Amino acid sequence: MPTVLLLDVSLSMTRPVQINDNAETTRKQLAIIGINAFLDQLSVHSKLEFISLIVMGEVKLVKNNNVHNTVAIRYRFVWQTVGEEQHLKFVPHKVRKLKVELPKEVKEELKPEDVVYEDDVEYLRSLDPKEWKSQDHYKVLGIPKLRFKATEEIIKTAYRKKVLKHHPDKRKALGEEIKTDDDYFTCITMAYETLGNSIKRRSYDSVDPEFDNNIPSGGELKKDFYEVFKYYFDLNSRWSEKPNVPQLGGSESSREEVEKFYSFWYDFKSWREYSYEDEEDKEKCQDRDERRYVDKLNKAERLRKKKEEMSRIRSLVDLAYNNDPRIAKFKQDDKERKLAAKRAKQTAAQAKKEEEERILREAQLAKEQAEAAERAKIEAKRQEREAQKKALKKERKTLRDLCKANNYYADNSDETLVNMTGLETICEMFSLIELEELNKNLTDIGKSAFEKALKDMKQRIEKEKQAVIEAAKQKSSDNNKDVITKVIPDWNEENIQLLVKAVNLFPAGTNQRWEVVANFINQHGVFNSSARFNAKVVLAKAKDLQNTDFSKNNLKDVANKQAFDNFKKDKRNVLNVDESGISKKLDGVSLNGDSKKLSNGDVKIKQEAAWTTTEQQLLEQALKTYPASTAERWDRIADCIPKRSKKECIKRYKELVETVKAKKAAQAAIGTK
Repeated sequence: MPTVLLLDVSLSMTRPVQINDNAETTRKQLAIIGINAFLDQLSVHSKLEFISLIVMGEVKLVKNNNVHNTVAIRYRFVWQTVGEEQHLKFVPHKVRKLKVELPKEVKEELKPEDVVYEDDVEYLRSLDPKEWKSQDHYKVLGIPKLRFKATEEIIKTAYRKKVLKHHPDKRKALGEEIKTDDDYFTCITMAYETLGNSIKRRSYDSVDPEFDNNIPSGGELKKDFYEVFKYYFDLNSRWSEKPNVPQLGGSESSREEVEKFYSFWYDFKSWREYSYEDEEDKEKCQDRDERRYVDKLNKAERLRKKKEEMSRIRSLVDLAYNNDPRIAKFKQDDKERKLAAKRAKQTAAQAKKEEEERILREAQLAKEQAEAAERAKIEAKRQEREAQKKALKKERKTLRDLCKANNYYADNSDETLVNMTGLETICEMFSLIELEELNKNLTDIGKSAFEKALKDMKQRIEKEKQAVIEAAKQKSSDNNKDVITKVIPDWNEENIQLLVKAVNLFPAGTNQRWEVVANFINQHGVFNSSARFNAKVVLAKAKDLQNTDFSKNNLKDVANKQAFDNFKKDKRNVLNVDESGISKKLDGVSLNGDSKKLSNGDVKIKQEAAWTTTEQQLLEQALKTYPASTAERWDRIADCIPKRSKKECIKRYKELVETVKAKKAAQAAIGTK
């Protein structure tokens, strides 16, 4: 039977499992170790046909140091056609070799008794207590190799050993001369005060003189990329604020792992700070203002050094990114993929263009074929008509020759003329088949056939005449049904005056002017019937009036007389004008270039109708319509006002001019005051 192994790699399998006090692993790792042990047992004690490993999720498997030679594979059954028959075959899936994430070995913490403490007396004697900040504190305590890896217990033990050996009292007891103000033991004390305090030690570790702040040079770039840059990235990873710094990896690393690595380093956050290198000591300041000033200087210097550090890290990452063969390969793959997509797009576009050209060629060819077929059809019809025309011409000639040979089947000259005329009519009216039949009958029968043909011809002519007469009667009948009798009202004096008035009220440019004029006359006119004016009739009458010479009729006189009668009805009193007022008003007034003065003894009595609002509006409109440059201006203006003469219009205009001038003079006088 087949052996099937099931492995769950869900999120729950990542839970930690404590193995002992110093090590822990995950459920997934334990399951992988168990599967490998089980496979080892089966490979030694069992005869296996195949093993199927079904993994639910993602997992990385590998053989454990070649302990067993059994490979976990998943098989499947497929049908394969051999010849004409189908056979069930057992086919393995493709195997992917992956790495195992083994639990990290937990290194035992270094104990103080296992450390070798150095004692460089010459170095200690060379130190200047006043320059203690520039000394190597780790070397002073005798642990120059451990440095930042040294624990607090190791630092305490190293300090105790130095105190027991180099304390001034100990050395003085041995007969050594001690200088109290200039003794190197002060350097040992300062080294312990710095490394024994976690905050001060962090500041000192940030500027550790033994740390390599360089980046790979041009010569190193020619060496193995992974080896060179792994050293620098591992060295700088100690400054990361985030734990679990990703590794550089190797040539087999996936694209996701590489992108994750560079994404981490491009967003790198460093805890490194430079307070240890402060040039000014804030504690030595005498007052608060001085401490603030020193603190400001120190912060500015720390910020500058921090920027330089981040710039160095960024330069390292950029250098690695630009020289990483994996990045070059990824870029080349992307370029090839884009190029392939571009080529595919161009190929598709070219194929589409070729297809469109093919369709266009086919359409053009089909069009040419259709045109050729149409031309052939037209040519065939033409040839058929030509053949029919030739045959018809031949039959007509045959008929004429037969009739001429038989003297047109007439007994006298008058009958000959009639038959000749009938013969031509027959040639025009009869078709080819009828002419062929007639020629055959004339050859066989003779005169009776010709007489019958004449009779048929006359009957046809008579039928055509009747058809024409019937069509004409029908058309006349239809036209009579559509005819509508239109009655036009009479143009009396009132309607003519309203027309003149409306034409002036509604000047050219008015929207639908003649419809408006017709409606105005229909509303205010006098009519003897229900008929009314329309725009067409009003326009025709207006043109007729425009072309009429009013000097030859008494229409204006009648209008003026009627206006005077109306004036007498409305005004029963006579207007007396004060001579002094008139003389003063008109004294020195010049109208149209003529200066006229009234004497004190003159009295002018005005007996004429007052100007109505409508007449005033008509006068103003006429003055705008006919400017001063118009020929016979005042005659045209008088024509626009039915009840006013040319003289009255001029007089009214002068009065308006005087009124306007008087108003302007009054306004000017008020302004001067």
